[in-house]
Amino acid sequence: MTDLALTHDDFVSNPAARVPVILCLDVSSSMSGPPIDELQQGLMQFIREVLADELAASAVELSVVTFGERVQQDIPFGTLNESMTLALRASGCTPMGEGVSLSLRLLEERKSTYQRMGIDYYQPWLVIMTDGAPTDSIQEAAARCRELAASRKLAVFPIGIGPGANLQTLAEFSPNRPPLRLQGLQFSKFFQWLSASMSRVSASTPGTTVPLDVAAITGWAQL
Repeated sequence: MTDLALTHDDFVSNPAARVPVILCLDVSSSMSGPPIDELQQGLMQFIREVLADELAASAVELSVVTFGERVQQDIPFGTLNESMTLALRASGCTPMGEGVSLSLRLLEERKSTYQRMGIDYYQPWLVIMTDGAPTDSIQEAAARCRELAASRKLAVFPIGIGPGANLQTLAEFSPNRPPLRLQGLQFSKFFQWLSASMSRVSASTPGTTVPLDVAAITGWAQL
């Protein structure tokens, strides 16, 4: 009851249309060392940059799901704030299918909350980042991603980290947007691009298509 009341108060005080973004992040043992450190720093930079844009700060709602030793929601959906912290730890295998399934379920729950509260929202974004191949089945989660993307109810962005990332597998989640491989550990530039994209989306009208800044992608992706 308390959480629902807080959610209701948040929507009453901030009725802006929301941009739901969920990051589904690989934190398996192969991400140990610089990769997990750079990922965490880039994520915190993303939060700071969104907060610096008044319009985006009121519209963007972020959730973070990690998959490794456990599959869990590390940051629940909500507008960003300066007190947000995240301590990522790399361990375990790569249950990508379970991680994406949880992400999709959380997105559906959040959209139901928007509808219940009478809040408009933009097409949700799902970012999947991994440095390897899944150690569980992805068939059900990938099929659901393709279905939602085909009906324009979800924008999927599969990102491979390092040479070990299986782009062919990542492509199964996205029928109309091929996966991209991060240049080295350019997490910072990727999250700069993501925050700039969020600013462009939050300044548009819900339901309209916002073109991506393709030129900026070359700063962080191997094309």
